[in-house]
Parts: sequence; C-alpha cells; structure tokens
Amino acid sequence: MKSKSDLKQMDLAGPGIGTYEEVKNVLPDKYQTLLNPKETQQAIYAVKNYIEENLNKELNLMMVSVPLIMDKESGMNDYLDRDGSRTPIDFPAGLGLEKRIEAQVVQAATKWKRWALKQYQCEIGEGINTDMRAVRKDYFLDHDHSSYVDQWDWERVITEDQRNLYFLTDIVKKIWKVLKGAEAHVQEMFPKLIDDRYPSLPDELKFLHAEEILDMYPDLPRKQRETQILQDYPAVFIYGIGWTLKDGYPHEMRAADYDDWVTETITKDGQLMHGLNGDILVWNPVTKRRHELTSMGIRVTAETLKKQLEITGQNDFLSMPYHKAVLNDEIPISIGGGIGQSRTYMLLLKKAHLGEVTVSIWPKQLKEICEEKNIYVLE
Repeated sequence: MKSKSDLKQMDLAGPGIGTYEEVKNVLPDKYQTLLNPKETQQAIYAVKNYIEENLNKELNLMMVSVPLIMDKESGMNDYLDRDGSRTPIDFPAGLGLEKRIEAQVVQAATKWKRWALKQYQCEIGEGINTDMRAVRKDYFLDHDHSSYVDQWDWERVITEDQRNLYFLTDIVKKIWKVLKGAEAHVQEMFPKLIDDRYPSLPDELKFLHAEEILDMYPDLPRKQRETQILQDYPAVFIYGIGWTLKDGYPHEMRAADYDDWVTETITKDGQLMHGLNGDILVWNPVTKRRHELTSMGIRVTAETLKKQLEITGQNDFLSMPYHKAVLNDEIPISIGGGIGQSRTYMLLLKKAHLGEVTVSIWPKQLKEICEEKNIYVLE
C-alpha cells in the first residue's frame, strides 16, 4: 500500500493516465459521437476560426509565423517541467556545413513568443497569436495526451504595474468569454451538440489558489484534488502552479524560466500565497474526467527568473541567449499562454478521444480499446 506522500510524488511524474488498463476503464462504453467525421471537420474549423478571430480581438493580438524547429543553443525551447523527464527531439541541420546546426523540434513556443514580441515590434497592450504545432515524444498516449500538439500560443506586452493577480484574472475572464462564444457558435451550427447528457460550459469560472484547494483536500494527490473541486465548480482557474505548497509538493511541476510562480501575491486567512500563473480546468461530461484547456501566466522578471532557477537547480540556463535577454531587460515584460486546440475541439464537440479531432500516432492497444468502445480514431 502506497503512502500519501508516495501517491503525491507519483502524481508529478508526467502527463497521461499511465497504463492502458486504466485507459480502458476510463473511456466510455457504448459511445456514440454526436457528429460524423465530415461534420466534425466542419465544426473544428468553425471553432478554430471563431477562437482565432475573437481571441485576437479581446486581447489585441495579431497572427504571426511561429517556428516548428529552433536552435538548441538559443535556450528558447520549452522543457515543460523541471525534472528533465520531457526532452525535445534533437537533430543536426544544414547539410554541407562544416559544423551542422544543433536543432530541436519545438515542444511549445512559450519562450520564443516573448522574444518575438520585440521582433514583431509590439507595443504595450499589443501582442501576438500563433497557430503552433509541436512534438512531445515523452507523453503517455491516452485519450487526451498526444505526441502531436497544437495550440493557440499567444503573448502580450504589459507594464510592470500590471504584474498582479487582478490583471491576470481579467485576461483569464476574456479568454473564457471567447471559449464560451465558440461553444455557442458551434452549437448554433450543429444543434445536435446540445444534449442534456453533456451540459454546456458554465457562464463563469471559479478562481481558486492551489493552496486553497490543498487545504480543502489535504490528503489527496493533485489530480484527485482537481477532480473533487470540479464536482462543485465545473470550470475553475487555479492560481499559483509551480510553487511548493505546504505539503512539500508543487500543485504541478512547472518550468522555471517562463511563468512567474515565485512572486508573493495575496494573503488569505493568514496564509501567504505565491504565483502569477495558472490553468483553466473544466469537467468533461463525456469522459467524466478533469480536462485542462490552457496554461498561462505573467512571465518572469530578471529577479524572479534567478530565484526560480536557483530553486530548481538550473542556474546553468542563465548563460543561454534567451535567459540573458531576460536578465538584461532586452525583451518586453509580458503575459502569455497556450490554449490546446485539439483539447478545445474535443470538449466543445463532445468527443471521447483526441484522436477523433486530430490525426496523430496511437499505440495498437489504444486503437483496439477505442474500436471496442465505438470510438472512431482518425489515421
């Protein structure tokens, strides 16, 4: 029997359920999709166009080009966490060069976007949005984790005095307005998506700090805490992801060189809380599981970058060009995030599996489970 601390440690080990026996138990039996494959594709692009247009309008963003590969030595690739468990694909590029370029496939454009704000000459209050594609080879492939990742990766220039929870909360509310609008838009196009078994998203998010959720469920690992809170509030934004909580664990591992999770923010009931970042999580009525839509946050300053790299034992990162640019105030102060495209389509189109809305690779045993459950996976 594993101890509570063992369970909490295991919960930080990486994304995905973990075994295909568990996946089989999770996926719904006698599943019937509400949209056929042709309708699904039509609905996907209706949602995509709506979100891009309205996210850009709400946050004052413009669509820009985004890299699929980048120079390893730039330090701009996203390592996703801080335990070294999810590494990018490395490869040499540039046939005929005396020394080939050490290149990497993008895992997310998180750090590149902040640098790109300067490249695209964005002023305060302006920002960029990208149709980002990435590869994450170290994911466990289940119903909502794929090695192929698509996101609306966005970033916006802010001022020093906007580095606070009030501003973060306002931005989150604007994003939620766009997601709700996309849901209404696609349901108007396809009324069959309105189904009493699968309630629509609530009008408002519940905002909670990771410390508050831990206080509510001190004995539960993170995913189980999220599952419990979503029974009372089917859509939540959780502040402060990355800071070590009072039980000795962060709510979830978060990289040290983009989101600011170390800054002291508010005191509730005498408890000081940290972090200018967070995630939107919702209850998925099809899978009957927690469903993450987006991670986002106000980015590190020179001071908080140094603090977070010290905490994570990654001071060697400070020698990389991107990190030097932060230290020398050569790139803008910003806020940004990534909204999962396929995750959003899966939720709004009432699908049981990412493979119904995106073409990727899936293991044979997972495809067999899906066939047994009447889940049509694209190939």
